[in-house]
Amino acid sequence: MAERPTAEIAVPSKDPKEKKKEEKLDTKANGVKDEDEELSEEDAQLKSELEMLVERLKELNTDLYRPALETLRTLIRTSTSSMTSVPKPLKFLRPHYPGLQELFETWPASENKSLFADILSVLAMTYSDTEPRGTLRYRLLSASLLPPTSKISEPGSWGHEYVRHLAAELGEEYTTRQEGEEAVPLPAPEAESDAPKSKPAPVPGTIEDLHNLGLECATFFLGHNAEPDAVDLFVELEIVDRIASLVDANTFGRVCAYMDRCVMLLPPPDDVTFLRTIHKIYLQFSKFPEALGVAIRLNDATLIRQDFNASGNPIMKKQLAFLLARAQIPIEWLKASASEDADAEDEFPEDILDCLSNTQLSRHFKEFGKEVGVADPKSLEDVYKSHLETTRSGLSANVDSARANLAGTFVNAFVNAGFGNDKLMVEAEEGNSWVYKNKDHGMMSAAASLGLGLLWDTDVGLSHIDRYTYSPEEWIKAGAFFATGLLNAGVRTEADAALALLAEHVENKSVPLKIAAIMGLGVAYAGSHREDLLNLLLPAVADDGVSMEIAALSALALGFVFVGSGNGEITSTILQTLMERGDAALDEKWGRFMALGLALLYVGLQDASDATLETLKAIQHPISRQAQILVEVCSFVATGNVLRVQRLLHLCGEHLDALKEKEQAESAEGKKDENKDEKKEDKKPDDTFQSFAVLGIAMIAMGEDIGAEMSMRQFNHLMHYGDPIIRKSVPLALGLISASNPQLPVLDTLSKYSHDHDLAVALNAIFAMGLVGAGTNNARLAQMLRQLAGYYYKEPDCLFMVRIAQGLVHMGKGTIGINPFFSDRNIMSRPAIAGLLATIMAFTDAKAFVLDKYHWMLYFLVTAMYPRFLITLDENLESKPVTVRVGQAVDVVGQAGKPRTISGFQTHQTPVRLGTTERAELATEEFIPYAHVLEGFVILQKNPGWEKEDTMQM
Repeated sequence: MAERPTAEIAVPSKDPKEKKKEEKLDTKANGVKDEDEELSEEDAQLKSELEMLVERLKELNTDLYRPALETLRTLIRTSTSSMTSVPKPLKFLRPHYPGLQELFETWPASENKSLFADILSVLAMTYSDTEPRGTLRYRLLSASLLPPTSKISEPGSWGHEYVRHLAAELGEEYTTRQEGEEAVPLPAPEAESDAPKSKPAPVPGTIEDLHNLGLECATFFLGHNAEPDAVDLFVELEIVDRIASLVDANTFGRVCAYMDRCVMLLPPPDDVTFLRTIHKIYLQFSKFPEALGVAIRLNDATLIRQDFNASGNPIMKKQLAFLLARAQIPIEWLKASASEDADAEDEFPEDILDCLSNTQLSRHFKEFGKEVGVADPKSLEDVYKSHLETTRSGLSANVDSARANLAGTFVNAFVNAGFGNDKLMVEAEEGNSWVYKNKDHGMMSAAASLGLGLLWDTDVGLSHIDRYTYSPEEWIKAGAFFATGLLNAGVRTEADAALALLAEHVENKSVPLKIAAIMGLGVAYAGSHREDLLNLLLPAVADDGVSMEIAALSALALGFVFVGSGNGEITSTILQTLMERGDAALDEKWGRFMALGLALLYVGLQDASDATLETLKAIQHPISRQAQILVEVCSFVATGNVLRVQRLLHLCGEHLDALKEKEQAESAEGKKDENKDEKKEDKKPDDTFQSFAVLGIAMIAMGEDIGAEMSMRQFNHLMHYGDPIIRKSVPLALGLISASNPQLPVLDTLSKYSHDHDLAVALNAIFAMGLVGAGTNNARLAQMLRQLAGYYYKEPDCLFMVRIAQGLVHMGKGTIGINPFFSDRNIMSRPAIAGLLATIMAFTDAKAFVLDKYHWMLYFLVTAMYPRFLITLDENLESKPVTVRVGQAVDVVGQAGKPRTISGFQTHQTPVRLGTTERAELATEEFIPYAHVLEGFVILQKNPGWEKEDTMQM
């Protein structure tokens, strides 16, 4: 072992100044000490050659510099070694690096010095831990020393690792400069090394130089399948919008997919910048459906109009129209504004208008039902399967038959929704209708269930409902009005039947009729931003003379119609009302719906709600706090914004009772009795805001898997440590975050909560089970609900809820879902969010709303109900069966090559049903789809290059 000590002495002897560093290296056993021991002949030759070249540079003869530098450059570039070890030349030159640095400073500026800087820049990679950003510094020096005529070599010529190194340092340098700390952090590392080196520490060049170098690196990345690296670099340099000019036909898809995934994780306003950049790239390559999808997410009327009109192909236009109809974008947005009035008069062609208004939805849905074999109506017993329930017989019969019949109304409505053939209502004989099996307010829900049974079928539906509008019974009449609204949800017609029939009743003297008309309009025109409804409904909000109930529901209806519009007129009116109404009015249970109406105006608008939030702070009443939370969570719905979630968790953590006891102790002098009364009154409205904060966490985290998963853990904690109001809101939040997406962990959690000792928690958990399984026919869930029906056979409220949950699980016989996200769960439907939120809002105080006489609020779900199908159409919009593979969607963003986007697929003929997390792809290449995501209506085009014999070989 005699050689070892000699190696240890040999290394520092070359360069005594670097003693410390070399010792460090030895302890790492970084190969230096074994050099002399194990150098092969080639390596020894390379080492001596490199040392000779370094000596050359130290001589006085300047003519030798250029060839020596050229040879060094060639040696470094051609050194191929395994991917895991440091290239040999870099390893051998590492000890000479400090000496070369000093030598570099002594040279006069010249082209040779520029080349020298370029080489030092590569060597600096081995010193990156002790000298930050050396690579970048020498790279920029090299560029600045060149005469203007010649050009510096591409960063890519030094290899991939060098470019990655450079990109990392670019990001660091840019951040340091932006924070204005250039002078502060840089001297620190030089403390270890020697005095002469501390002079050239700052990195030269302007921000513009950094950007230009960044562009060169990104170009290299894009050419070498490293799209995510390019995007990340641009994010750090804050020039994401420039990537549009660098992508080509091969890379744009991967770049956009990666950027799309990043949107959820970015703070505002970066997320919007990203979406706009993606939109620009898609348009550049004429990918209209993708571009339109992004425009819908941005909720930008002008972009949507431009995208819709950008394509000259009439069939592509129809496909885009289907997408707009699914997102329920107001048709008015697509028409040119008054300033461009020249072309404004030409209407859309008939067929495109049909696609835009969803008029064919009902016909296709019924055909789909026939294809899938669920066209026959289901009776209540088919859903309950009560022979499987474990009840004690004889006891449960007729416990509360009015209640049971009411539950039957909803079950029948949800299960047979859209097929227009249920036995209880639509097909019933005149005198034998289910309506008469209910009493009072039950009749309203029963008559309204017609609207659900005939959902989307505007032609047949109105004639069925019409006969109930003449009923002498006020409740039935009200139900018929509401049914008219439900019928038209998400479908636009030339006739505008809902408006024509309901407008006159908004001013009706009878309260049930008035409410039914107002809410019917709200549901029918959800998301349409119709100005004529504004003038119709706004007076009721502002009028002090009307009851809080009517004012709040008018505000809610306006929230539905103008969801996500940020309409200033409505905002100011609702704020005005909240300020002017007396405390007694605001204390009513209806206050929350007025606050919700205000909040819905800001769905997805992010920072646009700031002014409203400030105004709300001025209101001296607990409702102001509730409204602030609702407005904030609606503005940031589905953004996954971490800071907002933290703020909401903070609100949930306040234990109001403890605070109250403190206050009471302080103010226990003379006003004991007064205080008690006040406290009693205060107590109720004061903690409602916590309920909304819990729901808010779900609102912000939904639509993004990681956030949703993290929020599940938070809900678990809240359930353990929260006050009763929080505990009863957690199940609702779980239902909201995975609507129509029954994952086992969620089901098990809800199943546990559904046996809670606090009945309010159990009740909400049962409803949440319905939401989570809505329209999935989930067998496990159905079994759980049957057990619950046996468990709660003596609790009429809970039993009522179990029945409704059973109806929801079998919604549309398993063909209709209520998940607000579509198009591969990328685009959020704003009206759907409004419907879900309004329904859940009624459950924040179930005793006062759903279990009282406002059970018709369950029908708010209708704006979120949409068929879960894939129907392929030919270019004449006739159904065209093709084979597709349906499987679980797999996230393939950033993976190399062309991985499969679905796993565990089965092959079906269209039309097929798609689950929330499922994705479809065409099985053969015989047809080319116009849409980028196979979901809903997809128009196919024959592939001209397809030959029949391929199928023979298969």
